Amino acid sequence: MSDRHFDQLATRFAEKIYGGAKGAIRLAVLQADLTEALPRRPLRVLDIGAGLGHMSLWLAEQGHDVTLAEPAEPMLEGARQRFADAGQTATFIHAPWQDLLGQLTEPYDLVLCHAVLEWLAEPHAILPVLHQLTLPGGWLSLAFYNRDALIYRNLLKGHFRKMRKNDMAGEKQSLTPQQPLDPRELAAQLDGLWQVESQSGVRVFHDYMPVEFQARADLQDLVEMELAHRRHPSFAGLGRYLHWICRPV
Repeated sequence: MSDRHFDQLATRFAEKIYGGAKGAIRLAVLQADLTEALPRRPLRVLDIGAGLGHMSLWLAEQGHDVTLAEPAEPMLEGARQRFADAGQTATFIHAPWQDLLGQLTEPYDLVLCHAVLEWLAEPHAILPVLHQLTLPGGWLSLAFYNRDALIYRNLLKGHFRKMRKNDMAGEKQSLTPQQPLDPRELAAQLDGLWQVESQSGVRVFHDYMPVEFQARADLQDLVEMELAHRRHPSFAGLGRYLHWICRPV
């Protein structure tokens, strides 16, 4: 298994996702968490695996100095265009995470690593690099595909044969991540490097709704309810993604 980067097809799929409720909920939760956690001053921000730049653009519009690193050229080009259309500036780096320590000389106040770990051959290997790229006293915004949610969804669908095989990885050309993460294993790997300060679920109920209910629901209501329940002790762990804000130890 190797790290997976995204081609034109995946880029178009990502654009479609962000044009609908799934992307709107994801952005709303991430933005709410970061608004609560960050100080009201300009920060130097590094977005690793920045994709199409949705989060980076939001941060740039808040007055932060943003650097985007993305290994897939179609994604990075989409981010450049998004910033140009919005009249915002940023630094763009076409590189995988393994090359960043050789290219970046100073750590950042805030490092974003959203929906990256689940596409890596060895997700734990990036954690020390993230630590080196974050200033002491800084923040890591870590969002990852939740294996628990994938298990639950397969149970609801009656995919018992798949459950018995304990194979949660997506197919080779699938857009289901190749390495869904067990949050308990990840927490153990963070120990000694990071203190997790807040935890939220991203889409704690939306993805379990019957399709006809999703179609009838008002987007504003969906976002409001997702935000209200993102840290509920019974529901947060069901989020399709989990968002952890961490501080260096």
